[in-house]
Amino acid sequence: MSSVLYDAQGPRAKRRNVLYTVVFLLAAVALGWWVLQALSDKGQLDWEKWKPFFSGSEAWTTYILPGLKNTLIAAALSMVIALPLGAVFGIARLSDHAWIRVPAGVVVEFFRAIPVLILMIFGLALFAQYTNVNSDDRPLYAVVTGLVLYNASVLAEIVRAGILSLPKGQTEAAQAIGLRKAQTMTSILLPQAVTAMLPAIVSQLVVIVKDTALGGAILTFPDLLAAVSPMSSYYGANTIASFTIVALIFVLLNFVLTSFASWLERRLRSGKKSTGAVLPPAAVGGTESAGTSA
Repeated sequence: MSSVLYDAQGPRAKRRNVLYTVVFLLAAVALGWWVLQALSDKGQLDWEKWKPFFSGSEAWTTYILPGLKNTLIAAALSMVIALPLGAVFGIARLSDHAWIRVPAGVVVEFFRAIPVLILMIFGLALFAQYTNVNSDDRPLYAVVTGLVLYNASVLAEIVRAGILSLPKGQTEAAQAIGLRKAQTMTSILLPQAVTAMLPAIVSQLVVIVKDTALGGAILTFPDLLAAVSPMSSYYGANTIASFTIVALIFVLLNFVLTSFASWLERRLRSGKKSTGAVLPPAAVGGTESAGTSA
């Protein structure tokens, strides 16, 4: 069966694709076996390396859970600040007034172009030089500052693109019934754009959760990733096991976040399917009777 995108494969092409698939699977199996064998030779697959995570709570209560708590705090603070800030700058970039639109665009493009790690490092230096923030709290402040500045600028572009993706008829209809631009934005455009923007927003929230690890790797922020080094040292250089457990926790966090977003998107879409109030049978019958009597 052919389409505008591709031609139907012939017998030779099908056999060739099957051969490529088999070769790729064999190569993947060989690579996986080689990796496992290398880890086994180094003793990283020994039960003693993995035992602390499955036969007691010490590793969890001492290292993993405190690090997870700090990761969630940094991510939650960043999300709570970056989401409304990004919405404000995204709407500001659509303003009819140049004195609002141009500065908002400059701020968004500036912070969007700087790597988030550099923003964290600048934030740490800023809090050390010009504030009285405790040295123990500076890494958290720096991580949140970097994440907010970068992700708010990205979210601003998501909001702007989501609003611009709506049909112009929505704005024209709002103007026809006498709504001002602010009323059109808050009552008509934003509620409709939220559903379209939700997948991109959630993707950026996942980025926020993952980027908290930069603070643990560079700024000595005691997050989940930073717990690997002391945990590995205490339990006899079980580096692979520690990184694996931490990676699985990050995967679980992001899976929960994306699953919640998928549920919320379905809920929003189902809530918009109804286009009006449902008339009761009595009202319909009364209308028919009136028409008949007339």
